[in-house]
Amino acid sequence: MAIEVGKPFPNAQFPYVEYSPETGDDVTACGIPAPLDTAKEFAGKTVVIVAAPGAFTPTCQANHIPPFVKQIKEFKSKGADLVCFLTANDPFVNSAWGKANGVKGDILMLSDPNAQWSQDNNVALDLTSRGLGWRTGRWGLIVKDGKVTYFEQEKNPAGQPEVSDASTLLSKL
Repeated sequence: MAIEVGKPFPNAQFPYVEYSPETGDDVTACGIPAPLDTAKEFAGKTVVIVAAPGAFTPTCQANHIPPFVKQIKEFKSKGADLVCFLTANDPFVNSAWGKANGVKGDILMLSDPNAQWSQDNNVALDLTSRGLGWRTGRWGLIVKDGKVTYFEQEKNPAGQPEVSDASTLLSKL
């Protein structure tokens, strides 16, 4: 299956660790992963999803996630009910990545184990030759009431984000 504008979002069960004030910003303290059912949680909502090849990797850490964290209020004011970051990292790593960047539940840090959903939907990145396995590609997507209204993949996933960056996605809301 391929993701296409105007078509329904391909549903998934993405594991994540819900932010908890009890563990606060401590990246070494983590909750228990639970699945996020996109069919249920995205219904009737406007959802921004940003995929990145890996938590704490150079481009993802330096150039991709920080503008979303800084501009989360603008996303909410422009109608985004949910903003999600998706990587192939496990939910514990994604939780720590969120905490390290000041995410306190306002952005959901979702996992695509083994990049299986990404592979099934032709949005994965094969980095096995570099010893990194299959990863989520770098892309941005907006879902409104279950339908994809914006979707673009980065031509150079290692480069500066151009179609999945915060300013582009804000302009598409």
